[in-house]
Amino acid sequence: MSTTVNLNDDNVSVNSTKDGIVIVNAFAEIRGGRSLNTTGFSPAVIQAGHVIIMETATKDYKPMPLNGSSTAYAGLPADHEYAGVLRASILTKKPFAGILTQGTVNPAAAPFPMTSILSAVKAALPLINFRED
Repeated sequence: MSTTVNLNDDNVSVNSTKDGIVIVNAFAEIRGGRSLNTTGFSPAVIQAGHVIIMETATKDYKPMPLNGSSTAYAGLPADHEYAGVLRASILTKKPFAGILTQGTVNPAAAPFPMTSILSAVKAALPLINFRED
């Protein structure tokens, strides 16, 4: 019996063309960024503008969960709070995240519709101005 090991990563392309469109101004971020817990998050790329949440008990930062078809945000899980907005697109398997806490975000350019959560996100993140062009 022989064992082979693949030392090459799968090729995944990160399209960052909308990063500067969704994050209009960045005035403050979580210092040093955070590694996200991406357990159960299925897309290969987390796009800039994705809402980031934090589990209050463990202080784990995570991408906001998506609905079953990965076309919209799901509800905020219990014992979690909104923490910020992802500053730049990153690979899910290498989730080193810059998290915006003060600035301007264009919700029309966000990776998923924010309509269902926008009022709660605005209340939780008052230093982020959500303004469409």
